[in-house]
Amino acid sequence: MRNLKLVVIGGGSSYTPELAEGLIKKHASLPIKEIVLADIGDGREKAGINGDLLKRMYRKAGLDVNVWVTLDRREALAGADFVVTQFRVGGLEARAKDESIPMKYDLIGQETTGPGGFAKALRTIPVILEMCRDIEELCPNAWLINFTNPSGIVTEAIHTHSQVKCIGLCNVPINMERAVMRQLGVDSTRLHCRFTGLNHLSFITAIYLDGRNIIKQILDSPAVKDEVVKNIPNVDWAGGLLDALGVIPSPYLRYFYFEKQMLAQEKENVRQGLGTRANEVMEIEKNLFALYKREDLDVKPEELDKRGGALYSEAAVSLMDSIWNNRSELHVVNTLNRGSITDLPAHSVIETNCMVNAEGAFPLANGPLPIQVRGLVQQVKAYEELTVAAAVTGDRSKALMALLNNPLVHDVETAQRLLNDLLEGHRQHLPLFFPEEGEG
Repeated sequence: MRNLKLVVIGGGSSYTPELAEGLIKKHASLPIKEIVLADIGDGREKAGINGDLLKRMYRKAGLDVNVWVTLDRREALAGADFVVTQFRVGGLEARAKDESIPMKYDLIGQETTGPGGFAKALRTIPVILEMCRDIEELCPNAWLINFTNPSGIVTEAIHTHSQVKCIGLCNVPINMERAVMRQLGVDSTRLHCRFTGLNHLSFITAIYLDGRNIIKQILDSPAVKDEVVKNIPNVDWAGGLLDALGVIPSPYLRYFYFEKQMLAQEKENVRQGLGTRANEVMEIEKNLFALYKREDLDVKPEELDKRGGALYSEAAVSLMDSIWNNRSELHVVNTLNRGSITDLPAHSVIETNCMVNAEGAFPLANGPLPIQVRGLVQQVKAYEELTVAAAVTGDRSKALMALLNNPLVHDVETAQRLLNDLLEGHRQHLPLFFPEEGEG
């Protein structure tokens, strides 16, 4: 079995040790021999810290793996077998704007859902498509595993505007399924959860225990219900909402079903001087990288769990293993619909259970969406398609239509003012929307 080269775009991310831990555990079946941490100038120091930590982790594991860091993306990509993307255009400072600008208009401020996710997508898509041009030239057979948010929209842009072999990934489904397993006290050999929908807008529609669908019992069980949606803070699911839905929603559905409550909580955090989640993450990352620098640290620190990427490495590495070893295993990923969800365009990207092997990801048949969630999913898909179109063209009319199709934006006057503020706030990272600045 030949050795593999893995390139991590955004190697300075605090998630990198999490990924390395998973790679070490799977080294026997996924023999990564070379890991390249690629980043830009602003990420030089963090990528270097990560590189040193990874070398110590591999030494401790007794594995001979060449880990190196570069700011030259093309140098990194040459001959790669797998490329993992986990970058953030504009860093956490841009995230803070994504979260704070919408709140000026009494709208949800969140980095992947609503107008904040829209702004992040506009910045991210042109950059990742530049990377795809490099992949097409330098490692055309490589698989791109996209963890960069908003993962579903970014993955759709890649499928629509490049020839790169790409699968999008999110750690929410694996965490939801593990929560069910813990409460039932069973392992993956006995349990199978069926997911349908979009990234950060997916639903468990069936839970099979030993081949029998027990989702009705799950919905009737407060203990299981609380565990599965436990990372939905300060939201009271009483009143029969879950029973009426008949499905288990992703935790991100709290922003749609409890919009006023979530917005009030966000504004209260700001009022108390806590800032947005971006401010919290800045402090977490400051402490994490202080830990990563320690020369006696040669494992992933437990503190990383506070960052929010639990089970990311297991999901990503298992996915790569399934591709490389042609295992035809089931994974919940973001990939082309291909008729799986009959209520959505075949060319659009969905999040669902897929059979994954050396040829790629093939979604299981879902049929129509449950009527109680169909309208919401279709509206968000329209928003996603328009967002991709706006990002690749710099067309402000398409951008406005994207915002108006987002269920968390409620009128045209607000959408117009919000769009202007988001574009101006991220001006340096949105050259397509300011073409005059690139002339002369």
